[in-house]
Amino acid sequence: MTKQGFFIWAGLLAAHFFMACKAQEDVFNMTSEGLIQSEQLNFRLDTVATDIAIPWGMAFLPNGDLLCTERSGSLFRIAPNGQKNLITGLPTVKARGQGGLLDVCLHPQFAQNGWIYLSYASDAEPGEAGTGSTTALMRAKLSGNQLSQQEVIFRAQPNYNASHHYGSRIAFDEAGYLYLTVGERGQWHKAQDLDNHAGKTVRLLDNGGIPADNPFVNTPGALPQIFTIGHRNPQGMIRHPETGEIWTHEHGPQGGDEINILAPGRNYGWPVITFGINYDGTIITTDTAKAGMEQPLIYWKPSIAPSGMSFVSHPRYGAWQGDLLVGSLSFTKLVRCEVQNNQVVAQEELLPGLGRVRSIRTSPDGFIYVGVEGPGMIVRLVPTE
Repeated sequence: MTKQGFFIWAGLLAAHFFMACKAQEDVFNMTSEGLIQSEQLNFRLDTVATDIAIPWGMAFLPNGDLLCTERSGSLFRIAPNGQKNLITGLPTVKARGQGGLLDVCLHPQFAQNGWIYLSYASDAEPGEAGTGSTTALMRAKLSGNQLSQQEVIFRAQPNYNASHHYGSRIAFDEAGYLYLTVGERGQWHKAQDLDNHAGKTVRLLDNGGIPADNPFVNTPGALPQIFTIGHRNPQGMIRHPETGEIWTHEHGPQGGDEINILAPGRNYGWPVITFGINYDGTIITTDTAKAGMEQPLIYWKPSIAPSGMSFVSHPRYGAWQGDLLVGSLSFTKLVRCEVQNNQVVAQEELLPGLGRVRSIRTSPDGFIYVGVEGPGMIVRLVPTE
C-alpha cells in the first residue's frame, strides 16, 4: 500500500469508527459525557469482563469476586479488578444446541457451609430412562480456583434426544428450599404429566432431598420433586427481595413469553393455553385461559426471548428500586418492568442493540450486572447523580 493509500484507509477507518460510536450513542440515548438517559435514571456502562462467549449464569462470592458460567463448559472467577481465573473440577457437560454449563448459585448460608450449585446439560447415565441428555444439578465447594466435594443432587427424568429447552435457572427461597426450572425439552404435552420432570419447576432440600410438604409428594405416580407444572422453557427465576415469592419468566413459542409467580401445585398452562403460535404460523391452541390454569402477570407478543432477571433492590437506583429487569435475546436489550403490588404496570426498553442479554444479577453492594453474548462480555450499570 502506498503512503497516500494508507492515509486514505486510516481516514476511512476512523470515520467508520466515529459513525459506529455515534450510532451507538443515538441508539442508547447517550449524552456527550457518555451517560445513558432512561425515563427515570441516568447511568453509565462499565465493562467488567470480556471474552466470555455466552455468560449464562452469575453469582457473587462474599469477597466481591464474581463467578460466571460460560455455556461451552467453563466457570470463571472474576476479581473486582477484572482479573479472570478459570475454575477446575467442573462436571462433564453436554455443550450442544442450548445445552452446556448453565446457571450458578450460592447457598444462602454460603459463608458457613461453602456450597455452590451448578446446573448443566448432561448425557444420559447407565440405567436411566430415555436416551440423549437431561438437566442436572451439582453442588460443590470452592477452594481457591478448584471445586471439590462434588455431589450430583438432581437429574431430571427421563432423558430426551432433543438439544434444547433445558430451563436450568436456580433460586433459593427464604426458608432455604432450592428451586430449579426444567424445560419441556420439546415434548410439549409432557409438561402436563406428573410422571416426568419436563416442563416443571422442582423444589428440593439443599442436599437434593425432597421436602415433605411438596405439593405432589403423596400423589400416586407423581414425581415428588415437582413444585409446579405447565412450563415451556423458563430461563429466568429470582426471589422477590420483599415478598419472598419466586418469580419466573419463560419462553413462549412465536409470541407468548410470560412472567409468573410460582405457587405450590399450580399449572401454568403450556401447551393447553398460550398466547403464542407455532413458528410456521400454525395454531397450537385457540385457548389463552382455562379453569385450573394460571394466567401470567404479563406476556410479550411478539416474543422478546427472555433470559435472566433481577429485581432492582438498592436505593442508589432511585425510582427503579423495586422494578424487575429482564433480558431479551431476540431484541438484544434490557426490559425494565415497573412493578406495583405484584403487577407489571409499565415497561421501558433499555440499551437496544447491546447484544443478546443472557444473564442479570444484583451484586451484594446493589449494583446491577448484565451478561451479554455477542459480544461476550459482562457490564455493570452505574447510576449517576
